[in-house]
Amino acid sequence: MAILKVIEVLANSDKSWEDATKKAVSQASKSVKNIRSVYVNEQSAMVDDGEVKEFRVNVKITFEVK
Repeated sequence: MAILKVIEVLANSDKSWEDATKKAVSQASKSVKNIRSVYVNEQSAMVDDGEVKEFRVNVKITFEVK
């Protein structure tokens, strides 16, 4: 039996929601080991002068506690 824990992480990117998700996982993996999955909980974007300038994600990252 595995014990799993979930943390919530916010991240942003000027490229895409996918890039923001990758950044969230990359940053979390610096201090959290054994990451098993990421769930994109929410997506949003900042708009300036009619153009999307920043993509934002709120993700839940699941990792195994050993």
